[in-house]
Amino acid sequence: MTQKHKVVRLEEELKERVSGAAWAKHRTIAVLLPCYNEELTIGDTVKGFQTALPSARVYVYDNNSTDRTCEVAEQAGAIVRQETYQGKGNVVRRMLGDVDADIYVLADGDLTYDPTQAGTLIEKLVRENLDMVVGTRQGGGTEAYRRGHQTGNRAFNKLVEKLFGSGFTDILSGYRVFSRRFAKSFPVLSSGFEIETELSVHALDLRIPAAEVPLPYAPRPEGSTSKLRTYRDGARILWLIMKLYRSLNPLRFYGSVGLFLAICSTLLGLPLLATWLETGLVPRLPTAILCMGLMQIAVLSGFLGIVLNSISKARREARRMRFLDIASVGGQSDT
Repeated sequence: MTQKHKVVRLEEELKERVSGAAWAKHRTIAVLLPCYNEELTIGDTVKGFQTALPSARVYVYDNNSTDRTCEVAEQAGAIVRQETYQGKGNVVRRMLGDVDADIYVLADGDLTYDPTQAGTLIEKLVRENLDMVVGTRQGGGTEAYRRGHQTGNRAFNKLVEKLFGSGFTDILSGYRVFSRRFAKSFPVLSSGFEIETELSVHALDLRIPAAEVPLPYAPRPEGSTSKLRTYRDGARILWLIMKLYRSLNPLRFYGSVGLFLAICSTLLGLPLLATWLETGLVPRLPTAILCMGLMQIAVLSGFLGIVLNSISKARREARRMRFLDIASVGGQSDT
């Protein structure tokens, strides 16, 4: 048997195993690939997912590419659509709004994630009745995962764990599988690469069943360049985390601000109070006014946190009810 025949036979066996898998029965699968100038890699990425998931529809959403990304994706057999608002978050928002499926596979078009592992993620999603499975990045060396990015990723993971709770070790991974009810209850707010962080925080905030699976991570092929800007996108991710914390936990956020201002006001005012008790005079009137102003703002901040916390709870309950209105992917029949 020639090498070519061996390759064809292996592909046929893979298709047979996938088509017969329990998770592939009675469920529609959509592969979502947001792309910007990925001419060199998008064709192989599309073909890889078509081989791994023969029954899936592969969607490529082009984000104002200036190369042949659309043409190559179409030639590979993908369904190609456009999103004119620049940024990965904007593309994902459009994808989740346009595409209807039981299971969604979200990946990048740069061939750094292994398409053959999609079945592993989906199987875990269905078998354990989860709503999101994240493929955590393993290996690849510094060419695939620069030291600065590794350090930043660990720092963001620790920060998210501290603010929203534990559950993920790689919140910035772009390789994810999630259910329809997760996709349709997720209000995308971000516009850029911070979308992965928002996906993770959404799951943590609603206590959505999720898990991680370690998967190989590869460097980009020669000639392909990353669109990630370390400092700019890192700052945007940090800013998003703080905005989400303020929105989802307003009592803690504004309560901390109020407590800090109250402590400052107290520390500044104690010497003035001691002088007034001894002499009956207030020698530093501007400082006294500042103390009163800080204390008033502290009290207002506390009340603001209480009011916004009630609103936040109502919004969380509405998202939760929307989430529960849709059947879980594990609840569908496998027979």
